[in-house]
Amino acid sequence: MTAKSAAAAARSTVYGYPRQGQNRELKKAIEGYWKGRVTAAALQEAAKDLRRTNWQQLADAGIHEVPTGDFSYYDHVLDTSVMVGAVPARHRGAVAADVLDGYFAMARGNQDVAPLEMTKWFDTNYHYLVPELGPDTVFAADSTKQVAELKEALALGHTARPVLVGPVTYLLLAKPAPGVAADFEPLTLLDRLLPVYAEVLADLRAAGAEWVQLDEPALVQDRTPAELNAAARTYRELGALTDRPQLLVASYFDRLGDALPVLAKAPIEGLALDFTDAAAANLDALAAVGGLPGKRLIAGVVNGRNIWINDFEKSLSTLGTLLGLADRVDVAASCSLLHVPLDAQAERDVDPQILRWLAFARQKTTEIVTLTRGLTQGTSAITAELAANRADLASRANSPITHDPAVRNRVAAVTDADGRRSAPYEERATAQRAHLGLPLLPTTTIGSFPQTTELRTARADLRAGRIDTAGYEERIESEIRDVLSFQEKAGIDVLVHGEPERNDMVQYFAEQLTGYLATQHGWVQSYGTRYVRPPVLAGDISRPEPMTVRWTSYANSLTDRPVKGMLTGPVTMLAWSFVRDDQPLGDTARQVALALRDEVNDLEAAGTSVIQVDEPALRETLPLRAADHAAYLDWATESFRLSTSGVRDRTQIHTHMCYAEFGDIVQAIDDLDADVISLEAARSHMQVARELAEHGYPREAGPGVYDIHSPRVPSAEEAAALLRKGLEAIPAQRLWVNPDCGLKTRGWPETRASLENLVAAARTVRSELPES
Repeated sequence: MTAKSAAAAARSTVYGYPRQGQNRELKKAIEGYWKGRVTAAALQEAAKDLRRTNWQQLADAGIHEVPTGDFSYYDHVLDTSVMVGAVPARHRGAVAADVLDGYFAMARGNQDVAPLEMTKWFDTNYHYLVPELGPDTVFAADSTKQVAELKEALALGHTARPVLVGPVTYLLLAKPAPGVAADFEPLTLLDRLLPVYAEVLADLRAAGAEWVQLDEPALVQDRTPAELNAAARTYRELGALTDRPQLLVASYFDRLGDALPVLAKAPIEGLALDFTDAAAANLDALAAVGGLPGKRLIAGVVNGRNIWINDFEKSLSTLGTLLGLADRVDVAASCSLLHVPLDAQAERDVDPQILRWLAFARQKTTEIVTLTRGLTQGTSAITAELAANRADLASRANSPITHDPAVRNRVAAVTDADGRRSAPYEERATAQRAHLGLPLLPTTTIGSFPQTTELRTARADLRAGRIDTAGYEERIESEIRDVLSFQEKAGIDVLVHGEPERNDMVQYFAEQLTGYLATQHGWVQSYGTRYVRPPVLAGDISRPEPMTVRWTSYANSLTDRPVKGMLTGPVTMLAWSFVRDDQPLGDTARQVALALRDEVNDLEAAGTSVIQVDEPALRETLPLRAADHAAYLDWATESFRLSTSGVRDRTQIHTHMCYAEFGDIVQAIDDLDADVISLEAARSHMQVARELAEHGYPREAGPGVYDIHSPRVPSAEEAAALLRKGLEAIPAQRLWVNPDCGLKTRGWPETRASLENLVAAARTVRSELPES
């Protein structure tokens, strides 16, 4: 096919779409089901309605081929585990008794069984449920969900393409099941898994699928020759099947590197590649392997992970180059649109000038369709759209919102000394222990306490003018008193004020910093039914006035015990926002760090002796390629130290991280130079404690003993067992006792019981220590 005919054949598509609905209808239906207010049939009907709405929105926008199978009640990797029959033994009884309840037991656990481990999906803030596999795992195909959703779309008249997690990525994301040797490699199960995929593909073909997309994002990471050989064998065997649809293998989030020639040579009919940001290198790499003659290429030229408008002229240039490299070139977003909010036009409070710069999922589908039209019909067919796009890009580039000379001058004046504590940890630890007077195995929590309906109502009442500021503050003070009273009675050593005034750990600060803007409807799925509204980081950052001192100081006035000041760190403020893409991330991080430095210093001046600066996103923002790690970690750790290094030796700096793979950033954790770090460890069975010990981590650490992402209440014995396991890696003088994460999403009854058990566990294990 010539470049001209390839252009004429170009069509538009996406890999996935936001699941929740315009008003988070899916969240409400699922949580209603959990509480017994919604029947299983009603939940299933609500889900069906949302799928129908999503497909129709895509079709109305002009998308030619809609995805199926990307919709999920909780997580698409968990759906894959169900599809291949990889249900852990402890969950089989629940699944046998009720498929839906068993599914949610795997996701959330219940009082009888623990859930699957949860961690971050590559370098995003989406969490997936980690498959548990072992040498005894037996796979069995169950394509019920995938076939049913394909048939739904086809019955509605859509051209549809099922989307599945690919077998190589599925195995590379998996971990050894509990009780299985830690060195077991799930990829050794590939020969057992491929026949299951073959059966699913045959089922989908029989149901009417012309194409099936197999997502292999794990191949954009550094992969060993053995792993690349496994990928080659996978697609050689699947490609050789006679009873299958046409196969499209998709990668995204970065460049494919050595995996590109492997997939280009595979006997499959198409590739979907990311051509945005770091993945733009795929363009030259594709040309270097001779392109994809005779094959379909889906070009991800619209960024599916951020909310800034596309540069049409740049994307059309990329598409024009690609026309000569494949038999057919289609246009898409770089990845699933799951990672962006649904519709920017729903935002009524955003400055109209800034709104011109934003593209959420619905706007991105319009961009994809516009680019497809420009590719197939020529730029003369989209003259008006090109002119408007140029004007919007210029508006952003020239806006005073994006440039504050005072902020830039302050960043330019930063020295190396500004990012270093005045004394080494050993001297600081001595001063802190003398000042704080804490016992061995001190207990604390991560920061937030349950966000009750009353608290959310109070914030809504304040926004609506139903109560004034004084009335709102009275409600917040009452909640802080209750939270502190409970902690004191429970016997917790270092208290928190519970963050009742905070809507979100990033949004709360973003609303008080210049350069940020908040949305009203910009919900994005983090995990399960947990949705967040990432703020938009549009311009230069500064802190006009203190943000947390008022409430932390009030809490300090109510108790003689230490109360932690709670802040969100600079990397997380970037990672959990839609960050500006018009300057290096390190420059933006330093701006945020300086604003936080002012807050840290003000907290200390107000009498706060323990200050926690959370950086849960440090690991998730790590680039997917090792070659890019050093540059990222350099500015990431520097920005944390810049935030925290202006305090006295006796002021104890904490940080917190959760639900990520920490083993490959232990040196970076060390480089933060925090006095204490708390980390998720309950679901991963204290893995991080062992990783810290193997590194020789010299400071204090609190690997979590209470999994807060499950509704189950861990017993005191269970928490004590985890704590003893932690002591095998970290000496008692440096070990803290805490939950995995904040308690915002939990209810008060389970929170009370769990924390009381946590304190009891600490006392029990403390009594077993020779020092006690």
